[in-house]
Amino acid sequence: MTDIDMAWAALGGNASLVPRVSAVVREGALTARLPVRELARACVGACALAGAEWGARRAGLVQVPEVRVDDGAVATAFHSERHLRVEGRAPETFAPLSRFWRTADGWVRTHANYPHHRARLLGALRLTADATVETVEAVLAERSAAEVEETVYAAGGLAVAMRTPEEWAAHAQGRALAARPLVERERLDDAPARTPPPLTDAPLLPMAGLRVLDLTRVVAGPVATRTLALLGADVLRIDSPGLPELPDQHLDMDFGKRSATLDLTAPGDREAFEELLTGADVVVTGYRPGALDRFGLSARALAERRPGLVVAQLSAWGAYGPWGGRRGFDSLVQVATGIAVTEGAPDGRPGVLPAQALDHGTGYLLAAAVLRSLTEQTERGGSRVVRLALARTAAWLTGARGDGGRPTEAATVVPGAPYEDASPWLAEADSGAGRLRYALSPVRFAGSPPTWERPPGAWGADAARWR
Repeated sequence: MTDIDMAWAALGGNASLVPRVSAVVREGALTARLPVRELARACVGACALAGAEWGARRAGLVQVPEVRVDDGAVATAFHSERHLRVEGRAPETFAPLSRFWRTADGWVRTHANYPHHRARLLGALRLTADATVETVEAVLAERSAAEVEETVYAAGGLAVAMRTPEEWAAHAQGRALAARPLVERERLDDAPARTPPPLTDAPLLPMAGLRVLDLTRVVAGPVATRTLALLGADVLRIDSPGLPELPDQHLDMDFGKRSATLDLTAPGDREAFEELLTGADVVVTGYRPGALDRFGLSARALAERRPGLVVAQLSAWGAYGPWGGRRGFDSLVQVATGIAVTEGAPDGRPGVLPAQALDHGTGYLLAAAVLRSLTEQTERGGSRVVRLALARTAAWLTGARGDGGRPTEAATVVPGAPYEDASPWLAEADSGAGRLRYALSPVRFAGSPPTWERPPGAWGADAARWR
Protein backbone atom coordinates (compact mmCIF):
# COMPACT_ATOMS: atom_id res chain seq x y z
CA MET A 1 0.00 0.00 0.00
CA THR A 2 1.41 3.40 -1.00
CA ASP A 3 1.47 6.54 1.10
CA ILE A 4 -1.50 8.10 -0.68
CA ASP A 5 -3.44 4.84 -0.34
CA MET A 6 -2.88 4.81 3.43
CA ALA A 7 -3.85 8.44 3.94
CA TRP A 8 -6.90 8.15 1.68
CA ALA A 9 -8.06 4.97 3.40
CA ALA A 10 -7.72 6.67 6.80
CA LEU A 11 -10.07 9.37 5.50
CA GLY A 12 -12.65 6.81 4.38
CA GLY A 13 -12.10 7.60 0.69
CA ASN A 14 -12.95 5.37 -2.24
CA ALA A 15 -9.77 3.55 -3.28
CA SER A 16 -10.73 3.82 -6.96
CA LEU A 17 -9.94 7.56 -6.85
CA VAL A 18 -6.30 7.18 -5.82
CA PRO A 19 -5.07 6.74 -9.44
CA ARG A 20 -6.22 10.34 -10.05
CA VAL A 21 -3.14 11.40 -8.03
CA SER A 22 0.35 11.66 -9.50
CA ALA A 23 3.50 13.03 -7.91
CA VAL A 24 6.48 14.98 -9.22
CA VAL A 25 9.35 13.47 -7.22
CA ARG A 26 12.34 15.70 -6.50
CA GLU A 27 15.48 14.59 -4.71
CA GLY A 28 16.64 17.00 -2.04
CA ALA A 29 13.14 17.84 -0.83
CA LEU A 30 12.66 17.37 2.94
CA THR A 31 15.68 15.09 3.27
CA ALA A 32 15.77 13.13 6.53
CA ARG A 33 16.41 9.66 7.93
CA LEU A 34 12.66 9.19 8.34
CA PRO A 35 10.38 9.28 5.26
CA VAL A 36 9.33 12.90 5.74
CA ARG A 37 9.03 13.65 2.04
CA GLU A 38 6.72 10.68 1.54
CA LEU A 39 4.53 11.62 4.51
CA ALA A 40 4.29 15.23 3.36
CA ARG A 41 3.39 14.17 -0.16
CA ALA A 42 0.73 11.79 1.13
CA CYS A 43 -0.93 14.40 3.36
CA VAL A 44 -1.01 17.04 0.64
CA GLY A 45 -2.10 14.55 -2.02
CA ALA A 46 -4.94 13.25 0.12
CA CYS A 47 -6.07 16.81 0.84
CA ALA A 48 -6.01 17.78 -2.84
CA LEU A 49 -7.92 14.61 -3.77
CA ALA A 50 -10.54 15.32 -1.09
CA GLY A 51 -10.93 18.83 -2.48
CA ALA A 52 -11.19 17.56 -6.05
CA GLU A 53 -13.77 14.95 -5.01
CA TRP A 54 -15.95 17.47 -3.16
CA GLY A 55 -15.56 19.99 -5.98
CA ALA A 56 -16.59 17.43 -8.57
CA ARG A 57 -19.65 16.53 -6.50
CA ARG A 58 -20.75 20.16 -6.27
CA ALA A 59 -19.99 20.98 -9.91
CA GLY A 60 -21.69 17.86 -11.25
CA LEU A 61 -18.52 16.62 -12.95
CA VAL A 62 -18.52 13.07 -14.31
CA GLN A 63 -14.93 12.53 -13.25
CA VAL A 64 -12.89 13.78 -10.30
CA PRO A 65 -10.23 16.27 -11.50
CA GLU A 66 -6.66 15.01 -11.68
CA VAL A 67 -4.35 15.85 -8.78
CA ARG A 68 -0.64 16.62 -9.20
CA VAL A 69 1.54 16.78 -6.09
CA ASP A 70 4.92 18.42 -6.65
CA ASP A 71 7.64 17.75 -4.08
CA GLY A 72 8.97 21.26 -4.70
CA ALA A 73 5.66 22.87 -3.82
CA VAL A 74 5.23 20.58 -0.81
CA ALA A 75 8.71 21.23 0.60
CA THR A 76 8.34 24.99 0.10
CA ALA A 77 4.94 25.03 1.84
CA PHE A 78 6.23 22.91 4.73
CA HIS A 79 8.87 25.64 5.21
CA SER A 80 6.39 28.49 4.77
CA GLU A 81 7.47 30.24 7.97
CA ARG A 82 11.09 30.26 6.77
CA HIS A 83 10.22 31.65 3.34
CA LEU A 84 7.99 34.46 4.62
CA ARG A 85 9.37 37.96 4.12
CA VAL A 86 7.73 41.15 5.35
CA GLU A 87 9.14 44.09 3.40
CA GLY A 88 12.24 41.94 2.93
CA ARG A 89 12.56 41.12 6.63
CA ALA A 90 12.87 37.49 7.69
CA PRO A 91 10.35 36.43 10.36
CA GLU A 92 11.06 35.77 13.99
CA THR A 93 10.64 32.05 14.71
CA PHE A 94 11.70 30.29 17.90
CA ALA A 95 12.29 32.40 21.00
CA PRO A 96 15.59 32.03 22.94
CA LEU A 97 14.05 29.77 25.60
CA SER A 98 12.44 27.45 23.02
CA ARG A 99 15.25 24.96 22.51
CA PHE A 100 17.00 21.78 23.62
CA TRP A 101 18.73 21.75 27.01
CA ARG A 102 21.13 19.21 28.43
CA THR A 103 19.99 17.84 31.78
CA ALA A 104 21.78 15.78 34.40
CA ASP A 105 20.76 12.55 32.65
CA GLY A 106 19.79 13.46 29.08
CA TRP A 107 17.97 16.16 27.16
CA VAL A 108 14.78 18.15 27.44
CA ARG A 109 13.09 20.54 25.02
CA THR A 110 11.05 23.55 26.05
CA HIS A 111 8.61 25.77 24.18
CA ALA A 112 8.37 29.40 25.28
CA ASN A 113 7.45 31.41 22.20
CA TYR A 114 4.38 32.96 23.84
CA PRO A 115 4.91 35.27 26.83
CA HIS A 116 2.64 33.24 29.13
CA HIS A 117 4.52 30.03 28.33
CA ARG A 118 7.85 31.74 29.03
CA ALA A 119 6.54 33.04 32.34
CA ARG A 120 5.31 29.60 33.40
CA LEU A 121 8.61 27.97 32.45
CA LEU A 122 10.61 30.44 34.50
CA GLY A 123 8.15 30.21 37.37
CA ALA A 124 8.46 26.42 37.45
CA LEU A 125 12.23 26.78 37.64
CA ARG A 126 11.90 29.51 40.31
CA LEU A 127 13.69 32.03 38.14
CA THR A 128 12.95 35.71 37.65
CA ALA A 129 11.44 37.13 34.48
CA ASP A 130 14.81 38.51 33.35
CA ALA A 131 16.59 35.13 33.57
CA THR A 132 19.10 34.57 30.77
CA VAL A 133 19.65 31.49 28.63
CA GLU A 134 22.82 30.81 30.60
CA THR A 135 20.94 30.90 33.91
CA VAL A 136 18.25 28.49 32.67
CA GLU A 137 20.96 26.24 31.24
CA ALA A 138 22.74 26.02 34.58
CA VAL A 139 19.53 25.18 36.47
CA LEU A 140 18.44 22.47 34.05
CA ALA A 141 21.88 20.86 33.99
CA GLU A 142 21.41 19.90 37.64
CA ARG A 143 18.02 18.19 37.20
CA SER A 144 16.79 15.05 35.54
CA ALA A 145 14.86 15.35 32.28
CA ALA A 146 11.82 13.61 33.78
CA GLU A 147 11.77 15.99 36.75
CA VAL A 148 11.92 19.02 34.48
CA GLU A 149 9.13 17.64 32.32
CA GLU A 150 6.77 17.07 35.22
CA THR A 151 7.64 20.27 37.11
CA VAL A 152 7.16 22.53 34.12
CA TYR A 153 3.93 20.86 33.00
CA ALA A 154 2.55 21.08 36.54
CA ALA A 155 3.11 24.85 36.34
CA GLY A 156 1.29 25.10 33.02
CA GLY A 157 4.47 25.36 30.98
CA LEU A 158 5.83 23.23 28.18
CA ALA A 159 8.80 20.89 28.48
CA VAL A 160 9.32 17.31 27.28
CA ALA A 161 12.11 14.85 28.04
CA MET A 162 13.79 13.26 25.05
CA ARG A 163 12.87 9.57 24.69
CA THR A 164 14.04 6.85 22.37
CA PRO A 165 11.50 5.26 20.01
CA GLU A 166 11.50 2.19 22.25
CA GLU A 167 10.85 4.23 25.37
CA TRP A 168 7.92 5.99 23.71
CA ALA A 169 6.51 2.70 22.44
CA ALA A 170 6.48 1.44 26.03
CA HIS A 171 4.99 4.67 27.40
CA ALA A 172 1.26 4.57 28.19
CA GLN A 173 0.57 7.50 25.86
CA GLY A 174 2.57 5.92 23.06
CA ARG A 175 0.59 2.69 23.42
CA ALA A 176 -2.71 4.59 23.47
CA LEU A 177 -1.82 6.42 20.26
CA ALA A 178 -0.68 3.30 18.42
CA ALA A 179 -4.07 1.72 19.07
CA ARG A 180 -5.96 4.62 17.45
CA PRO A 181 -6.60 5.29 13.75
CA LEU A 182 -4.67 8.04 12.00
CA VAL A 183 -7.93 9.92 11.44
CA GLU A 184 -10.78 9.39 13.90
CA ARG A 185 -14.20 9.88 12.27
CA GLU A 186 -17.58 9.81 13.99
CA ARG A 187 -21.17 10.48 12.98
CA LEU A 188 -22.98 12.29 15.80
CA ASP A 189 -26.65 12.28 14.79
CA ASP A 190 -29.15 11.86 11.97
CA ALA A 191 -29.13 15.40 10.59
CA PRO A 192 -30.45 15.61 7.02
CA ALA A 193 -28.14 15.15 4.06
CA ARG A 194 -26.25 18.25 2.95
CA THR A 195 -27.42 19.85 -0.31
CA PRO A 196 -25.06 22.73 -1.11
CA PRO A 197 -25.69 24.92 -4.16
CA PRO A 198 -23.93 23.75 -7.34
CA LEU A 199 -20.69 25.28 -8.54
CA THR A 200 -20.64 26.84 -11.99
CA ASP A 201 -17.72 29.29 -12.10
CA ALA A 202 -13.97 28.88 -12.55
CA PRO A 203 -11.70 28.34 -10.73
CA LEU A 204 -13.20 25.28 -9.06
CA LEU A 205 -13.76 26.30 -5.41
CA PRO A 206 -15.11 23.29 -3.49
CA MET A 207 -15.72 25.35 -0.31
CA ALA A 208 -17.44 28.30 -1.98
CA GLY A 209 -20.47 29.46 0.01
CA LEU A 210 -19.46 27.51 3.14
CA ARG A 211 -18.51 29.11 6.44
CA VAL A 212 -15.73 27.96 8.75
CA LEU A 213 -15.26 29.06 12.35
CA ASP A 214 -11.54 28.80 13.04
CA LEU A 215 -10.69 28.30 16.72
CA THR A 216 -7.08 27.28 16.18
CA ARG A 217 -3.62 28.66 16.90
CA VAL A 218 0.04 28.16 15.96
CA VAL A 219 0.57 25.92 12.89
CA ALA A 220 -1.40 22.69 12.28
CA GLY A 221 -4.91 24.08 12.75
CA PRO A 222 -4.19 27.29 10.83
CA VAL A 223 -2.70 25.23 7.97
CA ALA A 224 -6.02 23.37 7.75
CA THR A 225 -8.18 26.48 7.80
CA ARG A 226 -5.79 28.33 5.46
CA THR A 227 -6.30 25.47 3.00
CA LEU A 228 -10.10 25.63 3.33
CA ALA A 229 -9.87 29.38 2.67
CA LEU A 230 -7.82 28.70 -0.47
CA LEU A 231 -10.62 26.43 -1.68
CA GLY A 232 -13.23 29.17 -1.28
CA ALA A 233 -14.49 28.99 2.31
CA ASP A 234 -15.37 32.09 4.30
CA VAL A 235 -13.00 31.44 7.20
CA LEU A 236 -13.37 33.57 10.32
CA ARG A 237 -10.65 33.06 12.90
CA ILE A 238 -11.72 33.78 16.46
CA ASP A 239 -9.20 34.42 19.24
CA SER A 240 -9.38 35.65 22.79
CA PRO A 241 -8.41 39.33 22.97
CA GLY A 242 -6.05 38.41 25.80
CA LEU A 243 -4.04 35.93 23.71
CA PRO A 244 -2.74 37.78 20.66
CA GLU A 245 -1.08 35.75 17.94
CA LEU A 246 2.59 36.27 17.18
CA PRO A 247 2.63 38.84 14.34
CA ASP A 248 4.80 36.90 11.91
CA GLN A 249 2.93 33.68 12.58
CA HIS A 250 -0.33 35.44 11.75
CA LEU A 251 1.09 36.74 8.47
CA ASP A 252 2.24 33.25 7.49
CA MET A 253 -0.78 31.24 8.59
CA ASP A 254 -3.83 33.41 7.97
CA PHE A 255 -3.89 33.96 4.23
CA GLY A 256 -7.43 34.04 2.91
CA LYS A 257 -9.03 34.42 6.35
CA ARG A 258 -10.60 37.14 8.42
CA SER A 259 -9.60 37.60 12.07
CA ALA A 260 -11.77 38.70 14.99
CA THR A 261 -11.59 38.52 18.78
CA LEU A 262 -14.26 37.43 21.25
CA ASP A 263 -14.10 36.94 24.99
CA LEU A 264 -16.34 33.94 25.56
CA THR A 265 -16.63 34.77 29.25
CA ALA A 266 -18.34 38.08 28.39
CA PRO A 267 -22.11 37.73 27.78
CA GLY A 268 -22.16 40.03 24.75
CA ASP A 269 -19.27 38.26 23.05
CA ARG A 270 -20.78 34.88 23.88
CA GLU A 271 -24.01 35.92 22.18
CA ALA A 272 -22.01 37.02 19.14
CA PHE A 273 -20.34 33.61 19.00
CA GLU A 274 -23.67 31.79 19.20
CA GLU A 275 -24.95 33.92 16.33
CA LEU A 276 -21.89 32.94 14.30
CA LEU A 277 -22.48 29.28 15.10
CA THR A 278 -26.00 29.40 13.65
CA GLY A 279 -24.48 30.24 10.26
CA ALA A 280 -21.42 27.98 10.39
CA ASP A 281 -20.92 24.84 8.33
CA VAL A 282 -17.61 23.81 9.90
CA VAL A 283 -15.93 24.47 13.26
CA VAL A 284 -12.22 23.71 13.61
CA THR A 285 -10.65 23.65 17.09
CA GLY A 286 -7.00 23.39 18.04
CA TYR A 287 -6.90 23.89 21.80
CA ARG A 288 -5.93 21.11 24.18
CA PRO A 289 -8.68 18.50 24.69
CA GLY A 290 -11.41 19.67 27.03
CA ALA A 291 -10.24 23.29 27.15
CA LEU A 292 -13.28 24.57 25.24
CA ASP A 293 -15.87 22.26 26.80
CA ARG A 294 -16.68 24.74 29.59
CA PHE A 295 -17.96 27.09 26.88
CA GLY A 296 -20.24 24.41 25.44
CA LEU A 297 -17.89 23.82 22.53
CA SER A 298 -17.53 20.04 22.66
CA ALA A 299 -18.39 18.37 19.37
CA ARG A 300 -21.73 17.01 20.61
CA ALA A 301 -22.75 20.29 22.22
CA LEU A 302 -21.97 22.18 19.01
CA ALA A 303 -23.89 19.69 16.87
CA GLU A 304 -26.90 19.88 19.19
CA ARG A 305 -27.10 23.63 18.62
CA ARG A 306 -26.19 23.44 14.92
CA PRO A 307 -27.29 20.08 13.42
CA GLY A 308 -25.40 19.16 10.27
CA LEU A 309 -22.18 20.75 11.49
CA VAL A 310 -18.73 19.30 10.74
CA VAL A 311 -16.44 19.62 13.78
CA ALA A 312 -12.71 19.10 13.27
CA GLN A 313 -10.61 18.72 16.42
CA LEU A 314 -6.83 18.84 16.61
CA SER A 315 -4.56 18.09 19.56
CA ALA A 316 -0.90 17.39 20.21
CA TRP A 317 -1.17 14.10 22.13
CA GLY A 318 -4.72 12.91 21.45
CA ALA A 319 -7.79 13.24 23.67
CA TYR A 320 -7.07 10.03 25.57
CA GLY A 321 -4.36 8.37 27.64
CA PRO A 322 -2.41 9.94 30.52
CA TRP A 323 -1.30 12.89 28.36
CA GLY A 324 -4.75 13.48 26.86
CA GLY A 325 -5.17 16.86 28.56
CA ARG A 326 -1.66 18.17 27.95
CA ARG A 327 -0.64 21.02 25.71
CA GLY A 328 1.96 20.39 23.07
CA PHE A 329 3.65 21.54 19.90
CA ASP A 330 5.34 19.84 16.95
CA SER A 331 8.82 20.38 18.39
CA LEU A 332 7.84 18.71 21.67
CA VAL A 333 6.10 15.78 19.99
CA GLN A 334 9.27 15.10 18.00
CA VAL A 335 11.21 14.87 21.26
CA ALA A 336 8.76 12.62 23.10
CA THR A 337 8.18 10.13 20.29
CA GLY A 338 11.81 9.31 19.55
CA ILE A 339 12.14 11.37 16.39
CA ALA A 340 14.80 13.61 17.97
CA VAL A 341 16.87 10.50 18.71
CA THR A 342 16.40 8.99 15.24
CA GLU A 343 17.36 12.26 13.56
CA GLY A 344 20.11 13.00 16.08
CA ALA A 345 23.89 12.95 15.91
CA PRO A 346 26.13 9.94 16.65
CA ASP A 347 27.28 11.59 19.89
CA GLY A 348 23.72 11.54 21.23
CA ARG A 349 22.84 15.15 20.53
CA PRO A 350 19.19 15.46 19.50
CA GLY A 351 18.11 16.24 15.96
CA VAL A 352 15.00 17.60 14.30
CA LEU A 353 12.97 16.95 11.19
CA PRO A 354 13.79 19.19 8.20
CA ALA A 355 10.47 21.01 8.72
CA GLN A 356 7.64 21.11 11.24
CA ALA A 357 6.27 18.17 9.31
CA LEU A 358 3.95 16.91 12.03
CA ASP A 359 2.24 20.30 12.15
CA HIS A 360 1.98 20.80 8.42
CA GLY A 361 1.17 17.19 7.57
CA THR A 362 -1.54 16.94 10.21
CA GLY A 363 -2.96 20.28 9.08
CA TYR A 364 -3.46 19.06 5.52
CA LEU A 365 -4.97 15.81 6.80
CA LEU A 366 -7.35 17.82 8.98
CA ALA A 367 -8.51 19.87 5.99
CA ALA A 368 -8.88 16.65 4.00
CA ALA A 369 -11.02 15.15 6.78
CA VAL A 370 -13.33 18.17 6.66
CA LEU A 371 -13.68 17.93 2.88
CA ARG A 372 -14.39 14.19 3.02
CA SER A 373 -16.95 14.74 5.79
CA LEU A 374 -18.79 17.22 3.59
CA THR A 375 -18.82 14.72 0.73
CA GLU A 376 -20.14 11.99 3.02
CA GLN A 377 -22.87 14.30 4.31
CA THR A 378 -24.33 14.64 0.82
CA GLU A 379 -24.77 10.86 0.78
CA ARG A 380 -25.70 9.96 4.34
CA GLY A 381 -26.25 13.19 6.29
CA GLY A 382 -25.39 13.42 9.98
CA SER A 383 -23.33 15.90 11.96
CA ARG A 384 -19.70 14.78 11.90
CA VAL A 385 -16.61 15.04 14.05
CA VAL A 386 -13.07 14.23 12.97
CA ARG A 387 -10.08 14.11 15.32
CA LEU A 388 -6.36 14.15 14.60
CA ALA A 389 -3.28 14.35 16.82
CA LEU A 390 0.29 15.37 16.03
CA ALA A 391 1.61 12.41 18.00
CA ARG A 392 -0.54 10.01 15.98
CA THR A 393 0.89 11.44 12.77
CA ALA A 394 4.33 10.90 14.33
CA ALA A 395 3.42 7.24 14.89
CA TRP A 396 2.68 6.93 11.18
CA LEU A 397 5.98 8.58 10.28
CA THR A 398 8.04 6.35 12.56
CA GLY A 399 6.17 3.13 11.85
CA ALA A 400 5.03 2.82 15.50
CA ARG A 401 1.52 1.84 14.48
CA GLY A 402 -0.67 -1.23 14.43
CA ASP A 403 -2.06 -0.98 10.89
CA GLY A 404 0.93 -1.00 8.57
CA GLY A 405 4.34 0.55 8.03
CA ARG A 406 5.77 3.92 7.26
CA PRO A 407 4.79 6.06 4.28
CA THR A 408 6.21 4.88 0.95
CA GLU A 409 6.44 6.30 -2.56
CA ALA A 410 3.30 7.24 -4.47
CA ALA A 411 1.92 4.81 -7.05
CA THR A 412 2.27 7.18 -10.04
CA VAL A 413 5.44 9.26 -10.07
CA VAL A 414 6.97 11.71 -12.52
CA PRO A 415 10.72 12.36 -12.10
CA GLY A 416 11.53 16.02 -11.58
CA ALA A 417 14.68 18.09 -11.24
CA PRO A 418 16.29 18.13 -7.79
CA TYR A 419 14.82 20.56 -5.27
CA GLU A 420 17.44 23.30 -5.01
CA ASP A 421 15.49 26.55 -5.38
CA ALA A 422 12.13 27.37 -3.82
CA SER A 423 11.42 30.41 -6.01
CA PRO A 424 9.01 28.63 -8.44
CA TRP A 425 6.65 28.07 -5.49
CA LEU A 426 6.88 31.54 -3.93
CA ALA A 427 4.73 34.59 -4.65
CA GLU A 428 4.37 38.19 -3.45
CA ALA A 429 1.40 40.29 -2.40
CA ASP A 430 0.77 43.67 -0.81
CA SER A 431 -0.82 43.70 2.64
CA GLY A 432 -1.49 46.07 5.49
CA ALA A 433 1.83 44.93 6.99
CA GLY A 434 3.70 45.69 3.77
CA ARG A 435 4.91 43.63 0.84
CA LEU A 436 4.80 39.92 1.67
CA ARG A 437 6.71 37.09 0.09
CA TYR A 438 4.97 33.82 0.85
CA ALA A 439 4.81 30.15 -0.07
CA LEU A 440 2.08 29.07 -2.46
CA SER A 441 -0.24 26.27 -1.40
CA PRO A 442 0.81 22.80 -2.61
CA VAL A 443 -2.86 21.70 -2.82
CA ARG A 444 -3.50 21.64 -6.57
CA PHE A 445 -5.91 19.83 -8.86
CA ALA A 446 -7.21 20.55 -12.34
CA GLY A 447 -9.15 23.82 -12.15
CA SER A 448 -8.05 24.71 -8.59
CA PRO A 449 -7.18 28.30 -7.60
CA PRO A 450 -3.48 29.22 -7.85
CA THR A 451 -3.41 31.23 -4.61
CA TRP A 452 -5.55 32.87 -1.94
CA GLU A 453 -8.07 35.58 -2.74
CA ARG A 454 -6.55 37.94 -0.17
CA PRO A 455 -3.49 38.29 2.09
CA PRO A 456 -3.96 38.37 5.86
CA GLY A 457 -5.25 41.59 7.36
CA ALA A 458 -4.44 42.88 10.82
CA TRP A 459 -4.90 40.30 13.58
CA GLY A 460 -8.24 40.73 15.36
CA ALA A 461 -9.31 43.68 13.21
CA ASP A 462 -12.38 42.15 11.53
CA ALA A 463 -15.94 42.19 12.81
CA ALA A 464 -17.19 38.93 14.34
CA ARG A 465 -19.87 38.35 11.74
CA TRP A 466 -20.26 36.49 8.49
CA ARG A 467 -19.95 38.27 5.17
